[in-house]
Amino acid sequence: MPAPVAERLSGRRDENYGMRLYLSSYRLGDHPELFAQLVTGHRRGWVIMNALDGMDEGRRRADLEVQIADLRSIGLAAEDFDLRQQNSESIRARFGNPDFVWVRGGNVFTLRAAMAKSGLDALVVEHVRSDNMVYAGFSAGSCVLAPSLAGLELCDPVDFALATYGAVCTDGLGILDRPIVPHLRSPGHPETELLGAVAMNYDAQGQPYWALDDGQALIIDGAEPRVV
Repeated sequence: MPAPVAERLSGRRDENYGMRLYLSSYRLGDHPELFAQLVTGHRRGWVIMNALDGMDEGRRRADLEVQIADLRSIGLAAEDFDLRQQNSESIRARFGNPDFVWVRGGNVFTLRAAMAKSGLDALVVEHVRSDNMVYAGFSAGSCVLAPSLAGLELCDPVDFALATYGAVCTDGLGILDRPIVPHLRSPGHPETELLGAVAMNYDAQGQPYWALDDGQALIIDGAEPRVV
């Protein structure tokens, strides 16, 4: 398995660097004000919708407006940043220096493939590790920061990534020290049972993970992680 992006860039894992993360199980969670408090500057950023690549485009367009409205409700301004329109040579200039990114959930393997093909994966690691922006997201948008995505195929089929990008990446971005398992103990969510099985497999393997139910978020603000 390839080393996580964070290791490939730096050559080592340093758990003490400052960074700002707001990683939710579902949408903004129960404490969106804590996300807003992390964001500085002009409070402008990007919405990444590419976990929905290969799915219904009408649903994607409608949900983009939902995400932008949710962010506006907590004082954050955002626009769509479609990774399908980017490549590794031009993405840096187009991405610029946002104050935050909000990465929507969907299929984690599709999202990871989109990040790899466009070059966003390396940019995210660079900006997060230098504390230039807040990385925020929910479900797959949170899960993609793990060292490895292995095990999540029990919930997210790899077919969309294969069909859309011709490849499946199982290495995560390596920003977190362990996986996130969202939607646990959340009977209103259709994937709660599947992700319960993912968690049980991690338990059997002795693999630590962050367990989140809908409403909760993992927050890192240059200090010890906390779940709220």
